Amino acid sequence: MLKYIKFDFAYDTSQLKQELSSCLASKWSDHFNQKDYQGCWQSIALRSASGRENDIYASYGVENYQDTPLLKQLPYISNLLNSWKCDKEAVRLLALHPGSEIKPHRDPGCGYQDINFRLHIPIQTNKQVTFSVGGEPLAMDEGTCWYVDFNQTHAIKNDGDEVRIHLVIDALRNSWTDKLFEGYGYKLNESQNNPITDKTNDLIIAELERMNTDTARKLIKQLKGEQ
Repeated sequence: MLKYIKFDFAYDTSQLKQELSSCLASKWSDHFNQKDYQGCWQSIALRSASGRENDIYASYGVENYQDTPLLKQLPYISNLLNSWKCDKEAVRLLALHPGSEIKPHRDPGCGYQDINFRLHIPIQTNKQVTFSVGGEPLAMDEGTCWYVDFNQTHAIKNDGDEVRIHLVIDALRNSWTDKLFEGYGYKLNESQNNPITDKTNDLIIAELERMNTDTARKLIKQLKGEQ
């Protein structure tokens, strides 16, 4: 399975940045996964399970995601989202501030083989940002569009002087996206033997890691088959 795909889509960076500027006046929330980063990593929701802008969780399994009031003020980004002919779950802006680092980690259940998948569209970045997935560096320019299999170990560091801000879209796989991914060399038959079971197991582990208690850590070892 592919670690990533760079799509042949080029979004208008001037319009993205213009709409981003209106978002910067709103209150952003610190990322909830605090054990996986150092520095300042913040987010604001454009779609969320509750419809609130401060609800920045990617809550897999929630059926009724809602646009937040902020998204209704962003016509270009709204049209961008509508151009993807599939259901969207969480849609967020994620900001990694200068001198900050997202440590190597995995996001279980976040690959195309898991039914849901994640897209990244850089809106503001700099040459001193490093991003690796599965040990391979990716140069993600502003206005480009990427699928990344975040089941793979990945890490990001911002050694520049400017905040790195990406539009991050969690979407659901369908026949339209299958055709798109196949066109970029994705082998649909190279999926896990039992993706639903494995995905459920990964989601349980992710939730236990978020709890970060002694009992949770013991359960994680059991689920991973560790002694």
